[in-house]
Amino acid sequence: MWGSAIWPVTLESGDLLLRPIRYRDKQEWTEVRSRNSEWLAPWEASNPAPGGALPNYRQMVASLNAQARQATALPFVIAERIPGYREPRIVGQLTVSSITWGSAMMATLGYWVDQDRAGRGIAPTAVAMATDHCFRQLGLHRMEINIRPENRPSLRVVEKLGFRDEGYRQRYLHINGSWADHRSFALTSEEVPEGLLSTWLRSRHG
Repeated sequence: MWGSAIWPVTLESGDLLLRPIRYRDKQEWTEVRSRNSEWLAPWEASNPAPGGALPNYRQMVASLNAQARQATALPFVIAERIPGYREPRIVGQLTVSSITWGSAMMATLGYWVDQDRAGRGIAPTAVAMATDHCFRQLGLHRMEINIRPENRPSLRVVEKLGFRDEGYRQRYLHINGSWADHRSFALTSEEVPEGLLSTWLRSRHG
């Protein structure tokens, strides 16, 4: 019941959309990822099992869809309306995962953005949209983002949005072939009573 109640959903702000990832996105998604392979490689999740590999595109979407049906994830692509294209183009991916209900009411958020579109406010806007949706529509209380200490672009995103730095998590995730330390950032709904997106847009255009 919860799964059908919270998914699918599309969120919009200006020319930016968060919409469900689809099997038919494979060609466009793969092209974007291929162009950004070097840009994303240092932060790419890897499989710690001996000889382990990451899922292919279809397996990834199937897994994400299953999690969405179980109300434990919101698997979005980040799409942007760009002049010259009939449909919004994929410029990244954002997944709200590890959604926990009950007494925790929290989730974890991860994202990547096309290097060609970086520095235009896409990542913070997308994170703010997703966080507001989780707080306001789903009733979650806490959003967490874990970032490699060397990942300056992502650190700037959470700094811009006012996520609190809650310290280091040693060897937290398997990234690019090895267990990597992360810094953990979090925000609770009480900290953004007016909404994170409106606060971010006001600071950006202020």
